[in-house]
Amino acid sequence: MKRIAVLTSGGDAPGMNAAVRAVVRTGIARGAEIFGIRDGFAGLIAGEFFRLGPREVGGIIERGGTFLGTSRCEDLKTAMGQDVAVQRLRAGGIDGLIVIGGDGSQRGSHALAQRGVAVIGVASTIDNDVFGAEPSIGATTALDTALEAIDRLRVTASSHKRAFVVEVMGRNSGYLALMAGIAGGAEAILLPEEPADVEALAGEIRRCYARGKSHAIVVVAEGARYNAEGCARYFREHAERLGFELRVVKLGHVQRGGAPCAFDRLIATRLGDAASEQLLAGHNGRLLGFMQGAIAATPLASVVSAVKSFDAPLYRLAHTLAE
Repeated sequence: MKRIAVLTSGGDAPGMNAAVRAVVRTGIARGAEIFGIRDGFAGLIAGEFFRLGPREVGGIIERGGTFLGTSRCEDLKTAMGQDVAVQRLRAGGIDGLIVIGGDGSQRGSHALAQRGVAVIGVASTIDNDVFGAEPSIGATTALDTALEAIDRLRVTASSHKRAFVVEVMGRNSGYLALMAGIAGGAEAILLPEEPADVEALAGEIRRCYARGKSHAIVVVAEGARYNAEGCARYFREHAERLGFELRVVKLGHVQRGGAPCAFDRLIATRLGDAASEQLLAGHNGRLLGFMQGAIAATPLASVVSAVKSFDAPLYRLAHTLAE
């Protein structure tokens, strides 16, 4: 009987629990023993293994976050930390490892794969910045959360004739900001992938006022050149030219919380199933992601070396729709 370990790593994302649940139940159905690792790669290095059965993962599919716990582990970036991780797996008799996480986590997966560990990665991050996944687990729920906030803010913005700058997460990826901005009818969107001209943004807000709009919504990605605080500082200095009173809202970690939506539960379940299947079939060194309605496998070497492309046409469409 093969022994598989599963961990969740990096930022938590709605749907991680559904993926773990699928790994456990499908892995056991295929004749494997499944072990959970607490607190990501840090738990792996510390040897925090415990056996998982069907009942241990009961009632978690609807829960946000990850019941395994997660962390960001600087030690795994070092040769010494990687050596300890490999030793822990061997000492535990673990035949393969499933890593559920984002870009940084899959770099850890790749490092262990290069040291002979059988690893399958599962793309899970609200940032949706992992090459080989579109979308990753958690991104759709986070987008829905951001959109709900924008819809609510638009109501009060219109009532008080204000402009709101709404900052969403995404690290160096503008996916959440772009999609939330389009779906929320934002007047302007600032992204890391596009040079930010705050003076041009101020002019756009002023033109919204001149066109008779009762409010303005600006969606800003946290990794943009001018984040919410930078925009607010500039706008305070030029308040007389804008026409609108300005308010800033940073959604922050609220985007990671809450129950995963149906789509995230479903793709997480399918990816968890595929991960146990591929690992037990002898495949390794791959990232599994949802692409064009199907499960896609991408070599981890490609995942860590490639940069996910930015949808420039969609960004241009956002400008057109904002008129």
